[in-house]
Amino acid sequence: MKLNIRNIPFLALFVFLAALQNTVFAQSIIESDSHRFEEVADGVWHVSGNGSIHTMSNAMVLVGEFDTLVVDSHVTPTAARALLASIRVITDKPVRYLVNSHYHFDHAHGNQSFPEGVEIIGHEFTRSKLNGEIGNVLEENTFRSFSDPVPTLVANLERQVADETDNDRRVQLQEQLRVQRDYMNAISEVNPTPPNITLQEKMTLFQVIPDGSREIQLLHFGRAHTGGDVVIFLPKERVAFTGDMMLPGLAYMGDGHVDEWPAALEGLKNLEFDIWLPGHGPAMQSKDQITNFQVYLRDLWVKAEGLHSRNVSWEQAAEQVDMTNHTDNFPQITGPGVDPRAMRRIFSLLDGR
Repeated sequence: MKLNIRNIPFLALFVFLAALQNTVFAQSIIESDSHRFEEVADGVWHVSGNGSIHTMSNAMVLVGEFDTLVVDSHVTPTAARALLASIRVITDKPVRYLVNSHYHFDHAHGNQSFPEGVEIIGHEFTRSKLNGEIGNVLEENTFRSFSDPVPTLVANLERQVADETDNDRRVQLQEQLRVQRDYMNAISEVNPTPPNITLQEKMTLFQVIPDGSREIQLLHFGRAHTGGDVVIFLPKERVAFTGDMMLPGLAYMGDGHVDEWPAALEGLKNLEFDIWLPGHGPAMQSKDQITNFQVYLRDLWVKAEGLHSRNVSWEQAAEQVDMTNHTDNFPQITGPGVDPRAMRRIFSLLDGR
């Protein structure tokens, strides 16, 4: 099946993100050997990998007077250990809580690396996925579709390194090979580790900070990117961590509830925040992109529903559906077609009706 690779989220997302104009300027930026910490409010850090280790997703760290809370644990136990080691560049306060924004591998497969005694918090659905009550996350399409190609990528990089005659380019390729080979080897260590504290719709934590306490709201607005997305909202700091429920570009939809997602995003929009931190990409300020994504999702559902009603296969629908009317808001769209995993998921939901 011919596929325009630039329409696949995560592969094209970061090219698109580089062109965005409404990113947040951090109060301070501190780097470790493996991570970049951007302080978007006092004691509130948006964390991303610097490329020296494969992290795949962002995290958030909240530093209090006596302890630290981390949101999301990266893609492997190795990446999580690097995150925990890196936190020392911003604080010596021990990690007390880990919150999972959702169950996907790139956000929760580092859970097992957090020390004994750290409470892991997530939605009930996230616990059910990670404890194997609902399927085996290591055998499902989402994990396999991203992880299975890694050995081929490593082999291709090995060939490129061997064939490259330009020394500078070869050094770059060797570094890419090292990172991807380390990631490939780290995948086998994963032991899905579920939250031991769960919520259905809302949980509130209070973290002691020098001038009082920080209110931390964990909110589930309904099924969206997964069945158990949690938004981490800080009312005083006016900051929200959205995980993959809302990204600067198009989110992966292979486990999504595209028909319900816009309503969940309405709950997000109704929060009073000035900064939102996505699970991938830079910190953001404008809420306009949330509305744009709601419009996209509703349009995709209607168009997919029409193709489904005409007995078009999901493979054909993924090639044929035309979302180019959203190019102004999502420049990563360069022609007809969407990620086949998204269309397969939508057709599965429609078949269930």
